[in-house]
Amino acid sequence: MKKFNFPNLSKRRRAILLTALSLILLSGFTFFFAGRDTKAFRNFCNDFFLSELEGNTLNMHYTVAYPSNFGLDSYTPVLPSYSPERRENSCEELTSSLQFLHGLDERKLNESDSYTYRLLLPYLENEKKGMELYYYSNPLSPSSGAQSQLPILLAEYTFRSRQDVEDYLELLNQTDTYFEGIANYLKDQSEKGLFMPDYSVDKVIHQCDTIMDASLLETETHFLNTTFEERLNALMDKGILTEEEKMHYLSENSRLLTTVMLPAYQKLGDELLLLKGSGTNENGLSHFPDGKEYYLYLIRSNTGSYRDIEDIKMMLFRDFNSNLEALTALLRKNPHLTNLQDSGDFAYTKPADMLKNLQQTISGDFPTLGEVTQGEMPVCSIKTISGSLEEYCSPAFYLTPPLDDIHENVIYINQKDNPSGVELYTTLAHEGYPGHLYQTVYSELYFRKTDTAPIRSLLNYGGYVEGWAMYVELEAYDYAKALMKEEMPDTETLYEVYKLDRQIQLCLYSLADIAIHYEGADYSQIHKMLSSVGISSPASTRSIYEYIVEEPTTYLKYYLGYLEIQELKKEARELWGSAYSDYRFHKFYLENGPADFTNLQLQIG
Repeated sequence: MKKFNFPNLSKRRRAILLTALSLILLSGFTFFFAGRDTKAFRNFCNDFFLSELEGNTLNMHYTVAYPSNFGLDSYTPVLPSYSPERRENSCEELTSSLQFLHGLDERKLNESDSYTYRLLLPYLENEKKGMELYYYSNPLSPSSGAQSQLPILLAEYTFRSRQDVEDYLELLNQTDTYFEGIANYLKDQSEKGLFMPDYSVDKVIHQCDTIMDASLLETETHFLNTTFEERLNALMDKGILTEEEKMHYLSENSRLLTTVMLPAYQKLGDELLLLKGSGTNENGLSHFPDGKEYYLYLIRSNTGSYRDIEDIKMMLFRDFNSNLEALTALLRKNPHLTNLQDSGDFAYTKPADMLKNLQQTISGDFPTLGEVTQGEMPVCSIKTISGSLEEYCSPAFYLTPPLDDIHENVIYINQKDNPSGVELYTTLAHEGYPGHLYQTVYSELYFRKTDTAPIRSLLNYGGYVEGWAMYVELEAYDYAKALMKEEMPDTETLYEVYKLDRQIQLCLYSLADIAIHYEGADYSQIHKMLSSVGISSPASTRSIYEYIVEEPTTYLKYYLGYLEIQELKKEARELWGSAYSDYRFHKFYLENGPADFTNLQLQIG
């Protein structure tokens, strides 16, 4: 689940940085004792972690269940803000942080701290580049912008205590100033000629008009009414709230939704209507002055790959041609497959049974969670997304649990697309085992076991996480083949067709992403490109084109991440020789991330 991530400089962090920097300067940019480097670095990491939590309560709540466990005994509930002052503070913070890190002697750190240092330095250097191109970001992207993500994050905001309820209501009370900050940012963006195209504006205005449905709010049947009451009921069942307290909170929630949040959405829609027509570019980032530079920043930030564009393109072209040749040969050998449809019959029909099978199937090739915990094993619930949220949610998602409460895990299925059979099976592999749920829980258990600094959990490597989920999703097609081989012989070949088709499609969209955002391809060129592989409907090609324009590097996050894993796997085979096994590689990957792929490659050696 995507989180809002905006750097914030706290007083505590300023003090830590100033003290650390003065120590560096006094010692001629080296410390007299290795212990000083270690202490300064650990203090920096801890303060960085706490500062990020303090600056965004929504992020904090999804990162930690009990802030006091991490030294945050008091805080002020706050949503992040868009403002020139905040940008200036963030730039100062990043500059100071990098100056501090460059002043440390990495050789004096232990192995774990040294690895954290090597991850942190390029991560912050890249974030500084992104901050310098501040106005190239679009906080209201139709597919993943704040206007659609904020209500989902609020609806899934877990209530563990009365304080959580109070924090939640305070965040609702700030939605007007939060959106006002975004509107001011968009006005500045428009003046700089960097505003979104009209087709995106229309989509966002529609969302602003429909997400906060006034009639549903009036009858208190909106999903932000119903999910709120469900969470209060759970607290009552635990004896944390009384009936009287529950009724008070219900009244306050209803009031804030109708008097603060609804007007905030209405005003945001009005502001967008006024800005409509000011966009100067309906195509990709390369048509903006520094668009290519911003695109390179996004690739590094969202995929964790530091390869140059030509190298990435060659990886994608080789993979595309290889899979297309394999698919062509398969269909030529089995011409009846072109007319064969999946009957929908599968070894399992219930999601829980599929997930259980996947847990059993991966044993041997993947380390078990029991290898990194002596405590109670985590559990997973599979829930259906509320009907009122279906339009705004992906087909399925795993809601990442807080660092200090990973026992309860939830995978949400969107019934709008009615997934079933092998599609649901591979989706559950992506979201559950051995995908997001397994990876998240294993990594956190390993971090606890090795006393790894919590700052590592704040470093967002989309390619590492989504690349892994893509990798295991494709592996799950092979598991599905084995399941169905005896009962339906043709299914094995049919599933291979599905697998290759999935790879070809994602690879093609990744190539289109580069063509649009780095090489300047317009819609007519992308339509021609997609038509060459059978995607020729103007409605389909237009939809794909607009999505890629609005969501640069999203497909690369998944598919380039997957290809980077395959490259790591190939290198591991060469370096480890006869000592290689899939189990060993998977264990290495899980225990050295989240990370960028350059550092993972260095770790293999």
